[in-house]
Amino acid sequence: MCMEAKVSIKRQTKEKRQSSFLSNLVTHSELIAALTSGVLILMAWLLSTSDQGTLSVTFFVLAYVIGGFAKAKEGIEETIENKELNVEMLMIFAAIGAAIIGYWAEGAMLIFIFALSGALETYTMNKSNREITALMEMQPQEATRIINGNEEIVSVTDLRIGDQILVKPGERVPSDGTIVSGQTTIDQAAITGESVPVLKRIGMEVFAGTVNMKGAITVEITKTSEETLFQKIIQLVQSAQNEKSPSQLFIEKFEGLYVKLVLTFVALMMFLPHYVLGWSWTETFYRAMILLVVASPCALVASITPASLSAISNGARKGMLFKGGVHLERLAHLKAIAFDKTGTLTKGAPEVTDVIVRSSMSEDEFLVKIGSIERQSNHPLAQAIVHYVRGEKELQLVQPDSLEDVPGWGVIGSVGNQSWKIGKADFVGKELVEHFEDNVAAKLAEEGKTIVYAKDDEGIVGLIALKDIVREEAIAAIEQLKELGVYTIMLTGDSEKTAEAISKETHVNDYIAECLPENKVEHIKHLKTKYETVSMVGDGINDAPALATSHVGVAMGEGTDVALETADIVLMKNDLSRIAEAVKLSKRMNRIVKQNVIFSISVIVLLICSNFLQILDMPFGVIGHEGSTILVILNGLRLLK
Repeated sequence: MCMEAKVSIKRQTKEKRQSSFLSNLVTHSELIAALTSGVLILMAWLLSTSDQGTLSVTFFVLAYVIGGFAKAKEGIEETIENKELNVEMLMIFAAIGAAIIGYWAEGAMLIFIFALSGALETYTMNKSNREITALMEMQPQEATRIINGNEEIVSVTDLRIGDQILVKPGERVPSDGTIVSGQTTIDQAAITGESVPVLKRIGMEVFAGTVNMKGAITVEITKTSEETLFQKIIQLVQSAQNEKSPSQLFIEKFEGLYVKLVLTFVALMMFLPHYVLGWSWTETFYRAMILLVVASPCALVASITPASLSAISNGARKGMLFKGGVHLERLAHLKAIAFDKTGTLTKGAPEVTDVIVRSSMSEDEFLVKIGSIERQSNHPLAQAIVHYVRGEKELQLVQPDSLEDVPGWGVIGSVGNQSWKIGKADFVGKELVEHFEDNVAAKLAEEGKTIVYAKDDEGIVGLIALKDIVREEAIAAIEQLKELGVYTIMLTGDSEKTAEAISKETHVNDYIAECLPENKVEHIKHLKTKYETVSMVGDGINDAPALATSHVGVAMGEGTDVALETADIVLMKNDLSRIAEAVKLSKRMNRIVKQNVIFSISVIVLLICSNFLQILDMPFGVIGHEGSTILVILNGLRLLK
């Protein structure tokens, strides 16, 4: 390597380190200011014990300014903007009041602990923001676009729908699209949570932020960078942080009224005890200042926000995206939950479950012929059969001699000069179907399976049964919800027989078949009249009205854009067991919030009574009040785990 290159690399490394250092400095600025304030207080106290009074006061003033600047600025700006006093202003008044009566150390300690509690709240917010930062870092900034056979590096924001890009092994996919050339395995853990890389062939969809593990592929862009599933995840996390829970909104409204009441009582406390109780003016003013300190609702205000943000951050890390604290808080009261079937309780795509062939033909020969004919069709059942023959059985297909599509019934094709009819029972002959293998088709139909029949000149050759397979985690998820006392019901547009079979397999309490979108809405409305809180889980466009009607709408991460936008919670890993986990997280958050509220109110009442009885001094008032604030924040931070 040449000297210039080495110098360039060293310079870039140094710049990165400097940038990282400055970034960390800004992130932890509140904590640094609080700790600096603490050091200055210690120095001031040491100077005060050595008869350096003037110098001691100077250090106390510095501690006031450095430790209290951030909160004072925040309090003044909010007061001007909202035209209403707040907790931060109370703290400023209390610290100034302590200094006026000569309690410099206590006032400085008040500022220090208040600044420290503020730094802890900021840490909680930053912790939640890191979930977004980690996601954003997975999004590539550049892509290799192919134009007329030539490759060019462009910004991801410059990609347009229809552009073709090259994704090499080891690279992240820049934007959502469809593979038009090549075959590879994709690590989709960032999007779906699947631990095993997924095989991707031509025509299959790939998502931005996922990793191409093996072969080079050419992808045709289907969504711009702003519309990708990955960007939707980021937007959901951001909106969740900004939306406040009902408890939080109540506390914020209560805060303004409470501050006015405290200031009114402090004003009365400045002269009433002197005339009514015979206190000296010094004692009266001193007790008024202690009241100003201990009656401030800092701990009460900090009881909810850190807990809510911690819970939202916890959920995001596990693939549960809450669009706001209101939805998380409401989930604790869940009493009934309705599930869509296709794509929610089931995988949403038919899979071959049974292959039955007459004795005169081998199963492999049957599959090759039926697969060769069906590969010309775009019907989902035909594609599922072809996928089974090629993928699971690894059989080689041949080119059919002829093919005729019969819409609504099936196909007629020939392979090796042998003509076949493939399709419904009525298409191949209902009587022949009933006599084939002792009417085995009837038993398969009772299990909720769809059957494709094949007939040649001699009669029924065989049949293939397909079923929309129930998700592996669905049964466990339903049982977990039942244990929590939640009533479960399945709403589906499928036939009564299919719905009954799937409901038995998944263990839901009840099911309703042949539901149109408007029927689902009516059933959700009916559930809302019976149960306190009702949730709907779905993934399709037809589920959107029901998702919006329910108290808490839950969308599968692989669902349609409409479902994702309508829902209140998104399961990015399509793991239904996360719903029960979300309910437990919600209950845990509400329990911690209640603990915090009861504790903070109790401390405030105790300190006020102790002050009125003249048994509480300023130092203990400061420690009791601000200590309780730190304790409730730390209690809320437990939800991060």
